[in-house]
Amino acid sequence: MAIFTTSKAFRFGNMAAACLLAIGAQAGAHGTDETPDWAETRWGSGDQLGAANHMTSDRVLEAARLVTEGKVYSLGITVGSDTPAFPPRSMSVTVLQPNQSGNSGLGENAFTYNDDIFMGWLGIGPQIDGLGHSGENHVYYGGRRYDDFAPASGLTELGLDQLPGLVGRGVLLDMTRHFGTDMVAEGVPYTADDIRAAASDQGVELREGDVVLFHSNWMELLDGDNADPARFAAAEPGLGVSGAEYLAEIGVMAVGADTWGMEVVPAEVEGEAFRAHQILQAHHGIYILENMDTRELASDGVSEFLFVLGQARVQGAVQMIINPIAIR
Repeated sequence: MAIFTTSKAFRFGNMAAACLLAIGAQAGAHGTDETPDWAETRWGSGDQLGAANHMTSDRVLEAARLVTEGKVYSLGITVGSDTPAFPPRSMSVTVLQPNQSGNSGLGENAFTYNDDIFMGWLGIGPQIDGLGHSGENHVYYGGRRYDDFAPASGLTELGLDQLPGLVGRGVLLDMTRHFGTDMVAEGVPYTADDIRAAASDQGVELREGDVVLFHSNWMELLDGDNADPARFAAAEPGLGVSGAEYLAEIGVMAVGADTWGMEVVPAEVEGEAFRAHQILQAHHGIYILENMDTRELASDGVSEFLFVLGQARVQGAVQMIINPIAIR
């Protein structure tokens, strides 16, 4: 999730500030000694894949049959030093020519090359939230506690190195079409009824193992003709609590959106913070995808597609910058 700033300016709206205050108010000692009822998972206490267990060979083959045109859609936005990010996240790239200063290069053939050094946070721009990201009172997926699996050196369980990738049937729900607007307004939650209605209107059925993406046209606030990064950062439309519970009941594999935090901000219940994250990730092991550029898919009227994601498997990583691919 990301309440947006850049390396040049640390600014966010009143709604974003309220979210940070809510998060801070809920932060405290590392959790309770009691194991919550939701901590029991369908795949057992030692499971580290969560909803990725739905990625069976049969489902992958079924998703591959959705490819009829071979058109490829890039869902990730370009990431740079000015990419908006949840504070204090930032990034930079430094390009060097190691051991080539003052000479013509390596070997008699004068081989020269450029390398780059990445310095920054992995939860920036288009990203996947692994199952070690979102918890409830410092309890995470499968009943794991912060102090048991999340040292500063990297997660010992639930790291994105455990995830082989995500491949499956992708479904785009066009919420601008559902609400009859060019852009869904901030603070609008996608309820279970909204999701059912949008899917029905598009003639698409949501199924176990799907990757469900929501289109609100929010990305236009970043780089459209009437870009407004401050508005983009201050709040957002997104998944509501009943919507999250409905998708978890279906058993989807991942949920994503074209917004910085995927779920509605401000929250439906005053004082709550990122409740849909807790329901999807901690309670049900469902992956979250943020800052997905769904505009071209929506413009082409695509509802179903083959979804392919192969994230970098950095040991112990909580999140990762990604560029998923949709193929129709």
